Amino acid sequence: MKTFEIGKTYYTRSICDYDCIIKVTVASRTAKTVKTTDGKSFRIAVWSDIEHIKPWGRGSMMPIIDATKTMIAA
Repeated sequence: MKTFEIGKTYYTRSICDYDCIIKVTVASRTAKTVKTTDGKSFRIAVWSDIEHIKPWGRGSMMPIIDATKTMIAA
């Protein structure tokens, strides 16, 4: 299973604007939640052996960040 790791930054792009990138950096985690460096906590969902979080809430056009898309440090 692909999981979120502490210290890594994960991202996705907005469905409406390709230039809008939504990023979260994992500060800590438990088996069911992820806490970001901004102090926000998100519940983890698992689909197809990949962990996902919804940083802007639930809705039809809201972004979903999965554990496979990490930012590459420059």
